[in-house]
Amino acid sequence: MFSNFDFDVIIRALPYLFYEGMSFTVMLTALSALGGLVFGTAIALMRLSGFKVLGQIAGLYVDFMRSLPLVLVIFWFYFLVPYIGQWLTGAARPISVGAFASSLITFIMFEAAYFSEIMRAGIQSISRGQPAAASALGLTYAQTMRYVVLPQAFRNMLPVLITQTIVLFQDTSLVYVLSITDFLGAASKVAQRDGRLVEMYLFAAVVYFTISCIASYGVRRLQSRIAIIR
Repeated sequence: MFSNFDFDVIIRALPYLFYEGMSFTVMLTALSALGGLVFGTAIALMRLSGFKVLGQIAGLYVDFMRSLPLVLVIFWFYFLVPYIGQWLTGAARPISVGAFASSLITFIMFEAAYFSEIMRAGIQSISRGQPAAASALGLTYAQTMRYVVLPQAFRNMLPVLITQTIVLFQDTSLVYVLSITDFLGAASKVAQRDGRLVEMYLFAAVVYFTISCIASYGVRRLQSRIAIIR
């Protein structure tokens, strides 16, 4: 099988794979993780609020997103977002939304459902005495969440948040179905051009595996340090 393995095709493609493909994958992962964390934290606060309707809406959103395959959501948003934009703006035609914007919106909204559950667990891990003490000192609910609860919840759940980001990094390869040149898409284009599918797909798998393993090792180290601090 490996007697005809061509390493030269991989070496020649390295600048394109990393400068074009991996840079896009990292950018999409970072933006999606940041947006998903912000949106997910808002959803977690809605679920923990005293307003029953808000909690139910947030719960339905989380359950709905977590019950759908991600690739299906990617297709939905890619084809539906232009029509949603047309409906919101009253335009005569569907608004042109690029594949990157569509995929970014998809990942933010999809990952928010998972980040919200992580942040909700982090908020609930804070002892009730701390919000009560903050209220006794005159802090409002918003100030208590901003200065007391959320920083501790974020620190406690940081290893889990990074783990979910690793999963997100792997999931971004699904944008290949929209013909976006992420790392896997770049590898696929080189494979199709040079007729070297085995080399390129195997190399892509090794890169994803290596990055994920290194990041997972970092998470374990971070988790042990947080456990010592606590």
